[in-house]
Amino acid sequence: MMKFYQLPLGSYAANCYILKDEKDQCIIIDPGAEGEKLVQFIKNNELQPLAILLTHAHSDHIGAADEVRDAFQIPAYVHKNEEEWLYTPALNGSDMDIPFVQREAEKVIMNESILTIGNFTFDVLETPGHSPGSISFYFREEGYLFSGDVLFKRGIGRTDFIGGNMDALMNSIHHKLFKLPLNTVVFPGHGPLTSIEDEIKNNPFLKNI
Repeated sequence: MMKFYQLPLGSYAANCYILKDEKDQCIIIDPGAEGEKLVQFIKNNELQPLAILLTHAHSDHIGAADEVRDAFQIPAYVHKNEEEWLYTPALNGSDMDIPFVQREAEKVIMNESILTIGNFTFDVLETPGHSPGSISFYFREEGYLFSGDVLFKRGIGRTDFIGGNMDALMNSIHHKLFKLPLNTVVFPGHGPLTSIEDEIKNNPFLKNI
């Protein structure tokens, strides 16, 4: 049975998620900040990281990627449309605060696909709009969706950053995410968990559209 940890990190409280299997192997989704704290959490729980998955490459979601990679010698995955964002402050948004760069990703996701990493198998869904390379990770067997900054509990992602597009965001939500089973649990990039059914019924940004 897969277990998850939700760790809001950094000044923007971006959610980092850690999924672990029964052998204590894990994957890390969006290591946004506080690298030392995150690395220590993984060690304290005696987890064995296999990879880092990035829903998108904004600074509040990638800030600890290098530190985690250095600590555990694991690869990071990012969509091709944001491959350069990891090391370009003007694209990842860190130029608005303290500019920083991360190393290029070891793995570049080229298109929608099914990935298997260790015992973890999941769908990669292309869900642009908040950013051009935004992707969501859907764990079909568990009914888990990691939506990054595309969909939140009672909210949607901003589109006023570089590459943002409201039409694309709405298309991603309505034609990708809302096609998933209603009981799918949504793990957003910020804030509490929700479900597809809850957001279809109650998200004020998506009603009557």
